[in-house]
Amino acid sequence: MIDVLYFAWVRERIGLPKEQVETSATTVAELVDELVAREERYAAAFADRDALRVAVDQDLTDFSASLAGVREVAFFPPMTGG
Repeated sequence: MIDVLYFAWVRERIGLPKEQVETSATTVAELVDELVAREERYAAAFADRDALRVAVDQDLTDFSASLAGVREVAFFPPMTGG
């Protein structure tokens, strides 16, 4: 079971701040594919993966990152300065 967290417009599109996901995915990209296959709201949130950042156990990474031993995955838009 992995905790999946959503921030900013990703959370708005999915309608949840976080959820626990039972997954057979081995990478972040596979996890996203599983989520997108669930419902349209996930497809909308992940339509442009280049517009998203991902953190695995609070470390910034990319969609090819392994989920082996991971407890938390977070998705959020790029941070802007200001």
